[in-house]
This record gives sequence, structure tokens and C-alpha cells, in this order.
Amino acid sequence: MYRHLIAFAAATLCAATAHAQTSVTLSGLTDVYVGSMKMAGDADRRSVVNSGGMTTSWFGFTGSEDLGGGLKANFQLTSFIQVDAGTQGRFPGDTFFSRDANVSLSGSFGSVLLGRWMAPNFLPSVVGNPLGDSFTFSPLILHKNVPLFNASGWQATTPSDTGWSNQIAYSTPDIGGFKANLQYQFGELPGDNGKKNVGANFFYFGGPLTLTGYYERDQISNPGQGTYLGTTKKDWMLAAAYDFNVVKPYLSYGQTKADNSPGKAKTMQVGASAPLGGGSLLASWVKTELTDSDLDRKTFTLGYDYNLSKRTDVYAMYMNDKITNQSTGNSFGVGIRHRF
Repeated sequence: MYRHLIAFAAATLCAATAHAQTSVTLSGLTDVYVGSMKMAGDADRRSVVNSGGMTTSWFGFTGSEDLGGGLKANFQLTSFIQVDAGTQGRFPGDTFFSRDANVSLSGSFGSVLLGRWMAPNFLPSVVGNPLGDSFTFSPLILHKNVPLFNASGWQATTPSDTGWSNQIAYSTPDIGGFKANLQYQFGELPGDNGKKNVGANFFYFGGPLTLTGYYERDQISNPGQGTYLGTTKKDWMLAAAYDFNVVKPYLSYGQTKADNSPGKAKTMQVGASAPLGGGSLLASWVKTELTDSDLDRKTFTLGYDYNLSKRTDVYAMYMNDKITNQSTGNSFGVGIRHRF
């Protein structure tokens, strides 16, 4: 009996020590809005209760274990969800953990990550515009990442989604406000193992100044296992913002080009955010020019985001969307976003 008690005490102590060194967190975000939506080229207006007005709703687990000597093991398993209907993923056929599914080691050297994670284009696009990661109302995100399934035939300018599967990524430590990520996605295509995606991005946060940008060379589609795009597509963007306290202006410019096409997609954005009351006034205008077809798209959004608490905010947005030779779209919505 004494030996059993000793063993039990030792096991309990080991478990307590492991618990002290390891943390697992359940977190997420729910965002639902009510709106009347009409994009450029739409034949009719839609009245909706939809998920993800300002941020795509998600939930999942993240964890970290202290391995000693400043070294940590980390993991992320997070999934998108459409809260209005309780549907998994961003769209039909989206993989379950399409937001994150990875493991990494981090320390004074930075971090090395394996699995599914953000593509190089995603975070600079979010940081570089006042409406963040809104796939509904942010003009920059819409032009770069959301195709229109209507008469316009508008295609997203970002070649290969906002997340990459089967990748290895190295992230530098913070060096005087500067950080960078180097990313490589394995194509894993039978008989054509040379196809891949490669890219990099950087961030500089120096007081009121923010600078960011990315470059991608893409041959593989996402999400999931992915297939060959049929060509090589190159995509880059540079963005800057400066916080004057009373207003924070944003400016970005980027281009996309495919090897099998002579034309380019040139995207410019001008935006601003300004504190107002208990929230922020947000505005963004984006123009994308398709040089091989003399078509362009211009989208403008004006809105207000009010903070009810540190975790909950409500918002109201108006958006105007125009594409050459297509009907003009006007959309508006009000919603609530909660983080947990």
C-alpha cells in the first residue's frame, strides 16, 4: 500500500508539473449581420442574415508546452463556421480545419511551423486596410480574395487562397519592430513533384508607423490537397499606415500576373480610420485595373464600428461596388461580433 501511495503521489506531482508547463485554450469568434446585398453585376438584391460581416466566424484549440531553455512546442487546430446556419467551413467543400492545422517549435531563433497556416498574402492584406479581414465589406479583401459568381465573371486576384496546406514556414523573431515569414507549400502532386507555392511577407511596427508587404509565386490551389493551377501566378503588395491619433490613413498597391496571360491586375487602395465616440469610423476605396481587358472595378465602403466591451462590438456598413459595363451594386448591413 505504501508503495502504491508513493507511486500515486509521484504521478500526481508529474501531472501537476506538466499542467503548469502546458496550456491549451479554446477560443473563437462569432460574427453575424443582417443586410441587403447587391454586388456589381448582380441581377437582383438579396436580403440576408449571414455570418462573417467583419470577421469570418471560427472556433478551435491552440496550445503551448514549455520545453525549457526558452523552447516551446505549439499547436493550432481552428475551424471556420457559418454561424447563421451552423454550417462548417467558409463554403461547401471547405476542409474542417481550414483556418489552422499545424504544429511548431518556437524560441529565441523565431519559429518553425509545419501544416496548414495563413498564406503570405493574408495578414499583410488585413493589417494594410482599415476594415481588416472582412470578406463581406472590405474592398481590398473582396478584390483580392472573393470571386463574384454572377454576370461580371470577376475572379479573385490572389492566386491561391488565404491559407496554404502542406507547408513549412519560418518566422523570424521580433527585431526592433520588424518580423518576417518565409513559406513553402509542397505540391505533393503525383508525377509532378516540382509544382509548389513559395512566398514571404514582412511587418514593421514602429510607434505610429506600420509597414507591411508580401510576395507569392503560386502553382498549387488551396484548400485541401490542392491541384496544379495550370500556370505560375505571381502576386505582391506593399502597404503602409500611420496613426495620427485623430485619424489613421492607409495606402496600398499591388499587382498580380499569370505566366499564361499578358495582362496584369493592378490594385490600389486608399483608406482611413478615425476614433469617434466609443468606436471607429472606417472608410476604404479600392480600384483594380485589368490591363488586358480595359476593365476595372471600384469599391467604396463607409462604416462605423462601436465597442460594447473589449470582446463585443456592433457595426453598420455601406458599400458601393462598380465594374465596367456591369450594373452597380449597393449593399448595407448591421451586425454584432463577439470574441471568446
